[in-house]
Amino acid sequence: MLEYSELKWRCRRGMLELDILLNSYLDENYRTMSADQGAVFNEILDYPDQVLFDLLLGNMQSSDDNVNRLIRDIQRIHQ
Repeated sequence: MLEYSELKWRCRRGMLELDILLNSYLDENYRTMSADQGAVFNEILDYPDQVLFDLLLGNMQSSDDNVNRLIRDIQRIHQ
């Protein structure tokens, strides 16, 4: 899994809303993330902002169940 500082840097996005959601999730979960969870988190950081935003708003779903699970976990932080 990537180092915290590298993931933190990758959480910087063009949308403030994404910055807040991703950084909050990372801050609360980095220490307890499994290698698989870290890999999925790193994977979603490669998504374009609009796709990631639509996933987090529930406007679309991924075909990957692991991504959907992570998205739900991120959403729970802000409910």
